[in-house]
Order: sequence, then C-alpha cells, then structure tokens
Amino acid sequence: MATTHITPETNGVRYGLFTAGGIILYFLVASLFGLAERIELSFLNGIILAVGICMAIVNYKNSRHGRMPYLHGFGTGIITGAVAAIVFGLFFIVYAGVLNRHIMDGIRAQDLFGFDLSVTIAFLAIILQGAMSGVIISLIAMQYYKSPDHKPLTGLE
Repeated sequence: MATTHITPETNGVRYGLFTAGGIILYFLVASLFGLAERIELSFLNGIILAVGICMAIVNYKNSRHGRMPYLHGFGTGIITGAVAAIVFGLFFIVYAGVLNRHIMDGIRAQDLFGFDLSVTIAFLAIILQGAMSGVIISLIAMQYYKSPDHKPLTGLE
C-alpha cells in the first residue's frame, strides 16, 4: 500500500477548498435569510477561515508525527487562506454577477465603498481580506501549534 506524502501546498489547497465550501455555505444561508447585504456579519467568514487554517495546520503536523518545521505550518495556513479567498471570490463573481444581481445594489446602498463598487472590486477586496486574514491567523495559530523545539527555553529545564 502506497503512503501519500502531504506537503504544505497540497494540504493548504485541500483545506482551502474545504474552508471555501464552509464560507460559501454560510454566505448562501445568509443570502437565503436576507442577511448577505449586512457587511458586519462577514466577520463570521474570519471565524470559518480561522477554523479551516487551524485544521490544516493540525492535519499537516499530525502527518509529520508532531514534528513540523515552523515555515511549513505557516505556509500551510497562508495557502489555505489564499485558496479559500480565491475560490469564494470566484463564487461571488458568479453569484453577484449572474445569479443574484440585486446583492450588489444592497451593498452599494450602504455607501461603504462609494458608488464605484463593482463585482470585480468586490472580488479583489475578498481576496485581499482573505489573504491578509490568512497570514495573520496563521501567524497566531503557529504560536500554539509550533513544535517543542521552536519554543523558547524557560531556564527551568
């Protein structure tokens, strides 16, 4: 039986797709209840992203028998966040540009971004927010999930 070798890239893409699925599901439920136009509820996307990134890092660490290089874990989280943001952004283009054109009217009416908000600008904002959140969440998560040899000595050993 062949064993699969998990890399930060393959693990990040896999969990990024799972995370994007969770964000898309949340967005569809919010849209069903008429809450998709409420920008302040998008913070839950960050929570879903954080859960996905942590799951990706834990999976990678477990595949390495608890011995994970710091930058591999950090990279896994960044890739997970970027993939999730890109996939959700592409979904948003299809959803707001084809399936539900009225969603952009609701967002524009709040005048948070000015009158020039288009689906393309929203796509770029989603990618920027997801990628930057992915970096920050990964940095924080790696403080908890890093291997014991990366932790500073306390002088008590």
